[in-house]
Amino acid sequence: MNVSVVILAAGAGTRMKSHIPKVLHKICGKEMLFYSIDEALKISDDVHIVLFHQENVIKERLLCAYKQAYADGALHFHLQDHAHYPGTGGALMQGQNAGANAKKPFCYQYDEILILNGDMPLVCSQTLKSLCQNKAQIVMSVLHLQNPDGYGRVVMESGVVQRIIEQKDAKESELLVKDVNAGVYKLHKSILDLYLPQVGNANNQQEFYLTDVVFYAKENGIEIAALEVKEEEFMGVNSKIQLACAQEIMLQRLRERAMEQGVIMHLPHTIYLESNVTFSGECIIEQGVQILGDSHISDSHIKAHSVIEQSIIESSDVGPLAHIRPKSHIKNTHIGNFVETKSSTLRGVKVGHLSYLGDCEIDEGSNIGAGVITCNYDGKAKHKTTIGKSVFVGSDVQLIAPLNIESNVLIGAGSTITKDIEYGDLALSRVAQQNIKDGFFKFFSDKNEEKKEQ
Repeated sequence: MNVSVVILAAGAGTRMKSHIPKVLHKICGKEMLFYSIDEALKISDDVHIVLFHQENVIKERLLCAYKQAYADGALHFHLQDHAHYPGTGGALMQGQNAGANAKKPFCYQYDEILILNGDMPLVCSQTLKSLCQNKAQIVMSVLHLQNPDGYGRVVMESGVVQRIIEQKDAKESELLVKDVNAGVYKLHKSILDLYLPQVGNANNQQEFYLTDVVFYAKENGIEIAALEVKEEEFMGVNSKIQLACAQEIMLQRLRERAMEQGVIMHLPHTIYLESNVTFSGECIIEQGVQILGDSHISDSHIKAHSVIEQSIIESSDVGPLAHIRPKSHIKNTHIGNFVETKSSTLRGVKVGHLSYLGDCEIDEGSNIGAGVITCNYDGKAKHKTTIGKSVFVGSDVQLIAPLNIESNVLIGAGSTITKDIEYGDLALSRVAQQNIKDGFFKFFSDKNEEKKEQ
């Protein structure tokens, strides 16, 4: 679409009570500002982010996540002159160092300007398209709420906007209005050029309000169209409570999307998914499962209360109560309860229970017994264990990395393996067993006395 998008992300977010910038707080594993940017990039190749509070922190994160969009010229950054021009209107003004251009809008590629908020992670591109397709010079989003507290009120007559009042400046009678400003606008560039320089800050907060642009346009006979939108999409996140509420909505969307793709979910409301998780084939996800990061699950069964982090699971069953940590690739494998993997590749392996497999590669047909540990960390560096095909590792074995175990190897239970094992070998490292006569009674002297008395 031929529209430029401005995302306002300059606020301090004091109600979050956090040193983390408000727009970088995460919902389902992704910073909430990123959701707004992702939806904006679906409809525009000219997206502008206005920053102020901790702008270097936010910009650094954005440049990392949107490197290609920035290189292509689709993403731009602006620093709000908050000292001279605070507020939503001030966010669109060039600062005093712009000289004669101070208070004028930034340069945009297109004549139609869509203005979003960086703390609206639930907004969808389809709704934004509807706003932009309206040909009116000004289109604003409106919510009808039973409890409008916290929002600017919108006074309408016959569906046409008459005026907008910020809650901080509203009279008692105006606070009863239930139509509220959702904070998203589509404006023609000529409206900003003409009326933004006229905006002042003679209000209770001494801020420059974007709503005054709409007011001046209305005073000059320009009709303002209103699009009623869903509260769910235009929910602003200003506190940890609202953050949790937004995440619940996003989780429901992610679960529904997965189930529409054919995933079976047991007690879906107990399952936690992050936004980058993908599924393919026929999958079953049981109750209490968490799937995090860029994980991909294909034709697999993830059993109750297992955790999958940034890993690939293919044609396997995992759990219950297993923990697949980042950079694991599990294929055609059985992972039982209380098994943990990390940075490991398992192909056609059986790991029944109670094992830790870190920094290892295990090939098909191998069996890992209960209590097996790859000792991958020596206190300074991580080391790798490589296990070939059809290797049987008995219970309670410690594999001291770096280690290479070739195919068709048998390792006896209770062994501590410190050397590489060649093809076909049996490896044992047990201390010879000793049975000491009456050793029990010698150890427990009181029991020894009892025996003598008998």
